[in-house]
Amino acid sequence: MLSRSSFTSLVVGVFAVYVAHTCWVMYGIVYTRPCPAAADGAAGGCVWPYLARRPKLQLSVYTTTRSSIGAESNIDLVLNVEDFDIESKFERTVNVSVPKKTRNNGTLYAFVFLHHAGVLPWHDGKQVHVVSPLTTYMVPKPEEINLLTGESATQQIEAEKQTNALDEPVSHWRSRLTLNVMVEDFVFDGSSLPADVHRYMKMVQLGKTVHYLPILFIDQLSNRVKDLMVINRSTTELPLTVSYDKISLGKLRFWIHMQDAVYSLQQFGFSEKDADEVKGIFVDTNLYFLALTFFVAAFHLLFDFLAFKNDISFWKKKRSMIGMSTKAVLWRCFSTVVIFLFLLDEQTSLLVLIPAGIGAVIELWKVKKALKMTIRWQGLRPKFQFGAYNDSEKKTEEYDAQAMKYLSYLLYPLCIGGAGYSLLNVKYKSWYSWLINSFVNGVYAFGFLFMLPQLFVNYKMKSVAHLPWKAFTYKAFNTFIDDIFAFIITMPTSHRLACFRDDVVFLVYLYQRWLYPVDKSRVNEYGESYEEKSKKKSS
Repeated sequence: MLSRSSFTSLVVGVFAVYVAHTCWVMYGIVYTRPCPAAADGAAGGCVWPYLARRPKLQLSVYTTTRSSIGAESNIDLVLNVEDFDIESKFERTVNVSVPKKTRNNGTLYAFVFLHHAGVLPWHDGKQVHVVSPLTTYMVPKPEEINLLTGESATQQIEAEKQTNALDEPVSHWRSRLTLNVMVEDFVFDGSSLPADVHRYMKMVQLGKTVHYLPILFIDQLSNRVKDLMVINRSTTELPLTVSYDKISLGKLRFWIHMQDAVYSLQQFGFSEKDADEVKGIFVDTNLYFLALTFFVAAFHLLFDFLAFKNDISFWKKKRSMIGMSTKAVLWRCFSTVVIFLFLLDEQTSLLVLIPAGIGAVIELWKVKKALKMTIRWQGLRPKFQFGAYNDSEKKTEEYDAQAMKYLSYLLYPLCIGGAGYSLLNVKYKSWYSWLINSFVNGVYAFGFLFMLPQLFVNYKMKSVAHLPWKAFTYKAFNTFIDDIFAFIITMPTSHRLACFRDDVVFLVYLYQRWLYPVDKSRVNEYGESYEEKSKKKSS
């Protein structure tokens, strides 16, 4: 059996190997080895860029309800850039006619052609084109109403439910189409073409040399949920913003891998909204900041694992509640479960939801340990039994109850007043949504007050030796990392502010650790003291 220290070392070692391997893979994506023969001017085995000939190009965007086209009559021209300059960035908004089939929950496709100027795309043997759906299917977001007045939105929701169940996905319009062309005059080695770029390349033989036509790419990461529009049956035209910018080979390969990663998430069951959160990290963030985010996220994952491991190990071996605030444990369990339900109701990203769910399960188990609870089954009916506290534990409970008494005078009026104010002035999807939001706002706004009983117990006992400091340390690192993620990952504002609230509480714990030095005669978190261990060893 591995000891705890060796297991932790093993985990850290695996983590270091993972980070090193990821850096190597990222380097392989960004750097592409050019054709060695190109430096000598030889053409053998090299694939040359067609754009080096500086052809006059034209960009055409068509729409159709079919995923493949064979005739001009099946498509509609929505944008035509005759003198297309691959070096010039542009953005244009056009109105697209929406066919009846698309309005009836159908799909509409965009065909983007890059071809020689003055020649129709289907008559140009050297044209390149890409296809992208302009529609996607999503469940419409329920409308929020005032729960007391109801206003006139209730009838509107009922009418929508009759024609269109809210649980059924409907067609949404993608209002943005982002195009890129790889502009580098890069000479590829024909024997080792990168697989990610190869599927976007079209080869032609010109004399004795092989050329690849311009690499046209549609940036799917720029399609965000916030830009989607529900397609109504009465809608005949919708706006489409077509934007273009050049792209380097390294960024193109990186973007292809990121799109494949997002697609893989959706194949594993992630919803469109979950995938959109990941897209936001890549699209709305500078690439250098994105690299920093990757390393921060990797360390966050490591510290999360170590914090959970040490917290579970601490509570698994704990036999006494001396110096530990039971009420703080109960409140932490309640607040964690409420936060998880709130994030679930808000359809928050799984990147935030999954750790919150794991934390809620661990907190429930800790309550069972704190209350010394045992569950015995009598047939199908559970019977709960609670253990007795000794004199030292009862003294701790007295300090705990004293702290809670003073806090209740401030906490309860604030929570009730906040819930009443939100009921009168804020719109919600349902009464359940209002209840969860009221609870979670109380947790976020005043939840740190429930951390004060533990500080009060520490003050009365003049000790912090009973606290799980290893788990605290890892959680502290994660708290500061969460401060960074609060600006990167989309989450409710109240959850974002709560990240900074925890910083203050941990600083107070650090101050108490400095204020109350270690006394070896004082019991530790397992109900043992250093002197007792020494006596056992000598005997």
